[in-house]
Amino acid sequence: MLLTLKNRPDFLKAARAKRQATAGFILQARKRDESDAAVNSEDIRIGYTCSKKVGNAVLRNRAKRRLREVARSGLTSGGLPGWDYVLIGRQGATTTRTFAALQEDLAFALRKLHAPKLNSSAGQS
Repeated sequence: MLLTLKNRPDFLKAARAKRQATAGFILQARKRDESDAAVNSEDIRIGYTCSKKVGNAVLRNRAKRRLREVARSGLTSGGLPGWDYVLIGRQGATTTRTFAALQEDLAFALRKLHAPKLNSSAGQS
């Protein structure tokens, strides 16, 4: 189930976690720990933000609406339970990029963030 992040501390925790930039937005992701016991561990939480650099209130609202729809359609299949995600709108890109491209950006960012880490010292002599 997708829940919306509303409290500033949750956004600040996500800001210190992993991030992946794409052409349309920036995705921040963090795995919740035991201290977040008030939240069901099977839920996916999502937050949206756009700074004033994105544009005036109309453009920021449009960007957030687009991010909400991309997350609703993409995180249900690609997001992991027990994780918090924050989508950050980008100036000039979030509102003008095609919706299909934004969906591809989300799929790419999720693959990169959840990809297993390769040991760089393995195989080197």
